[in-house]
Amino acid sequence: MSVKLSIVYYSSTGTNYQLAQWAAEGAREAGADVKIFKVQELASQAVIDKNPAWKAHVEATKDIPLITPDDIVEADAIIFSTPTRFGNIAAQMKQFLDTTGGIWFHGKTVNKVVSAMSSAQNAHGGQEATILNLYTSMYHWGAIVVAPGYTDASLFAAGGNPYGTSISVDQSNQIVGDKEVYQKAVKHQAKRVVTVAEWVKKGMQ
Repeated sequence: MSVKLSIVYYSSTGTNYQLAQWAAEGAREAGADVKIFKVQELASQAVIDKNPAWKAHVEATKDIPLITPDDIVEADAIIFSTPTRFGNIAAQMKQFLDTTGGIWFHGKTVNKVVSAMSSAQNAHGGQEATILNLYTSMYHWGAIVVAPGYTDASLFAAGGNPYGTSISVDQSNQIVGDKEVYQKAVKHQAKRVVTVAEWVKKGMQ
């Protein structure tokens, strides 16, 4: 049976949605059954309407399903993608994680294979800290964290973040640098997650 991978993202203007799409491409190439989910938006419509890029992205992704704890239970593996907020995960992502207490209590987060990606507006804007802070929650889940490390040359080209692919964006919310470089790194990370999840799934059968 193929690995069931859920890609869970928060994105206000589309950057982490792009990362999620690249991860889905890589995972599908590795044979996984992939679903992309977004977390619930917490900002008011009035706030969103004041930012044209934010408003446009919300409209463009209105049909992406919202993640639920049941979707986590169903998945063999999860890749998270979140922007950094002062070196931590976005409130919207934290809000979702806080709803997983019930499945955690019943042991249904144990041995999920997980990985994460992040973005910020500066090259050293907290991307690594954001991923590591998310992984702290994963340790409480009893999940198996699969970081990319330095397992492929694409990771060096993409900035060499061993915890998870991370990118910088400019004031226009455009990815800084060659998008293909980051796409390769994200796809490698996703394939690595699928590979490890296959090992875990076979080992548990």
